[in-house]
Amino acid sequence: MKQRKNFIKSGPNRGLKQWLIFAAFTIIVYSSVYPAGAAEPENSEENLTPLNGEIFDRIVTYIKSLLGEDEKTQGPGTVSEAAAAGVQQSSDTEGAVLKIATPSVIKSSSFLGDSNLGVFAHLSNPPLMKMDSEGHLVGQLAESYEVSENNTCWTFYLRDDFYWSDGEPVTPEDIEFSIRYYGKEVPSARWINDTLESSAVSNANNSVTFKFNKPYTRTDLEFATYNILPAHIWETIENPVEYTNNGPYVGCGPYYLKLIDLNAGKLIFEKNPYWKGKAPESETVEIHFYSSVDVATLALKNGEVDTYYKYAGSYPYSGIEQLEETGNFDFIEKTDIGLIFLALNLKKAPFSDSEFREALAYSINYEEIVSLEALGYGEVPNRGFVPSSMENFKETEKLEYSPEKAREILKKAGYLDSNGNGILEGKDGKDIKLEILIRPEYTRTGELLEEYLEQVGLASDLRTADADTWITLKDNYEYDLTVTRSTPWGMLMHASWGSGYFDSRRTGQGVMHNLDDPEFLQLCDNILATTDPKELEGYAYEIQDYYAENLPAIPLYWSSIVTPYNRQFEGWYTDPLYGIYNLDNFVNVSKIEA
Repeated sequence: MKQRKNFIKSGPNRGLKQWLIFAAFTIIVYSSVYPAGAAEPENSEENLTPLNGEIFDRIVTYIKSLLGEDEKTQGPGTVSEAAAAGVQQSSDTEGAVLKIATPSVIKSSSFLGDSNLGVFAHLSNPPLMKMDSEGHLVGQLAESYEVSENNTCWTFYLRDDFYWSDGEPVTPEDIEFSIRYYGKEVPSARWINDTLESSAVSNANNSVTFKFNKPYTRTDLEFATYNILPAHIWETIENPVEYTNNGPYVGCGPYYLKLIDLNAGKLIFEKNPYWKGKAPESETVEIHFYSSVDVATLALKNGEVDTYYKYAGSYPYSGIEQLEETGNFDFIEKTDIGLIFLALNLKKAPFSDSEFREALAYSINYEEIVSLEALGYGEVPNRGFVPSSMENFKETEKLEYSPEKAREILKKAGYLDSNGNGILEGKDGKDIKLEILIRPEYTRTGELLEEYLEQVGLASDLRTADADTWITLKDNYEYDLTVTRSTPWGMLMHASWGSGYFDSRRTGQGVMHNLDDPEFLQLCDNILATTDPKELEGYAYEIQDYYAENLPAIPLYWSSIVTPYNRQFEGWYTDPLYGIYNLDNFVNVSKIEA
């Protein structure tokens, strides 16, 4: 790590201060008279007022900085007024604000400790990589990268036009520091500590190299999720997950995070004065977080905010009509790469029986679930689990609702109602009574599943649990069936294509870790050991065929993510991983002139 030296300038003496002030006012007066006379004397004031105002502002700012009256440091970094004035992007859009409503409440001003804040911080501290609108991984801070033949050594070549909001350039040391920092300090990134053998920077090539102790083909994907931090700020912060600060935080995106106001329920991002890319139109981006979707909807209808965002979630389908009726909103509709699915406890009978799983799949009325839950913004899924919006999607057979086929399969497999009580018996001769574990948001889906199972002779009961209890019961395999969802990141994590939810060798709050079939585990390992595009495509098809044939989980519906936005704005850009909340979107969105 490079050592950085800080130099503190002493303030000017009194005589020098007086001389600076006199010189400044002389320049102002001179600039008001001489250029005016050289141009058109009769129109000089009209023509030159903006120019003189700009000169005056910059001189006053400069004098303040010399007199030691510059902006005071707040937390881990500041952006000076002088810097902001010196690189003003667009005078005709001064004061423009883009306001976003979200139900994702920020509970802590911990930059690394609050997961919702971490998502929104992508705007100020963009990751090394990103996903384009078609779902392909491309460079963001990185211009390009190379991977060794054994897929253990990754070298990222950085762009040279990213600067922190305090004026420092983004360096390979920042990247190396950030990745190692996450591996050491953030529990969810401990895989980095476990697998990273060494790292090295090259200032000559503007690159950073990471060498792992085993092949990991998804490194580029992982590096699309970690916000890059300025080493010269964060290397002095101990216990970063617990560290809190209301801002500003130094960032290198088009905006930096100026303020976290938990009382007012908002984040404020301001333009990065050292941003070299396409200039965003809005001077400020505000994230307003609300305790309920209803309150967020009211804010949208009242024109208090311009759009809505929830990571891995759609604006509620039931509220779309309300916004349409105002005449003020258009909508972005994008097929989600996440999905709602029915997870099965593969560790116990009868779910360990592939014929029982086959019958279960035929017992579900997918079209009714799509109609009632997605309100027309969804579709019946394929047996291959993976949504059609996913890269290397394979068109497998559609799931089909047929109680008749379900009953026939169950009968042939030996699940009979020998005592005539209307409930099928398992291979142990006892009535099959299934427990469906659900969280409150899936109550209606659970009730529908109860009805469907009853029609084919399977008794079931709902067990509702809060999120923490659900995780405990799930991890202890104390359930029969449970309704849950995959986020876009969930579909991409581990060996991608949903594999991270099922691989029994993994742990995590949302994963089922219930599939230990050697064939499946080998597929995951094959994917993780190659970066060859043709091989990856082949493995992606194989894993979707595996899902279709074995049904380790049953997708209930694929759906769209719908994002409302005020018609006064245009130029929206969305990607499958973060939706509208990506760097490209914020430099493209502009307000339509009335």
